[in-house]
Amino acid sequence: MSKKILVTNDDGVYSTGIHAAWKSVSDLGDVTVSAPMTQQSGVGRSISIFEPLRITQTTIKGIDVNAVAGTPTDSVILGIFAVMKQMPDLILSGFNIGENISTDTITTSGTIGAALEGASYGIPAIAASIQVMEEGDKFDDNRNFKHDYNVAIKVVNRIAKKVLEHGLPENVDLLNVNIPHHAEDDPDIEITRLARKFFKTDVEERHDPRGRPYYWIAGDLLVEEEQGTDVHAIMNNGNVSVTPISLDATSPIDFSEIEHLL
Repeated sequence: MSKKILVTNDDGVYSTGIHAAWKSVSDLGDVTVSAPMTQQSGVGRSISIFEPLRITQTTIKGIDVNAVAGTPTDSVILGIFAVMKQMPDLILSGFNIGENISTDTITTSGTIGAALEGASYGIPAIAASIQVMEEGDKFDDNRNFKHDYNVAIKVVNRIAKKVLEHGLPENVDLLNVNIPHHAEDDPDIEITRLARKFFKTDVEERHDPRGRPYYWIAGDLLVEEEQGTDVHAIMNNGNVSVTPISLDATSPIDFSEIEHLL
């Protein structure tokens, strides 16, 4: 029986990245695309509970898609329970235009949030992202983002095929895959841990024409991180980073270590 695969993202159904994601698994089973109708970067695992959701079925560049008027998590929920009406064998979220590395992104990325939603049902999940060289590329019109996805497609195809065959190891719910912008054929792959930070947060205060203040959350990238982290693999070594993620965020300490705080 053919494997069932759900493809989603947070950049929207018109992103060049989602078409590349579809290509990376199209030979591995029956692929359903359910993704946000519009750009939804940075919404994490947010879910729409105060408004109804609509699905528009259409074809974009020859690929049938289900465009959801909601978040990436909404897209996964509707993809599973309203479109496929069954649990898929794999969920692939991506390719995100812009790397998703460090603890900064694991809770804010809509790409990862969508994958975690699928993982919460016991579905093996992969989140895949492409490094960009200009920060503005993450927020520009990603319908026109030009990138040679061939290496990324090969990397994710190989990983997805093995996950479909063998599943994920115990206590691993998601593989967070990040591919360097200039990755070449048969790139080196590092199994990494999450870096603590990737963004040095800053706030810019500006004033509107009436003199009232408003604010932009901004900041610089922190590219120097410890060896073995995803940031070091991508930003310093130029290697593909694969980070195993667990839904269980409970600290692995001996609970007696916090008894004095209670």
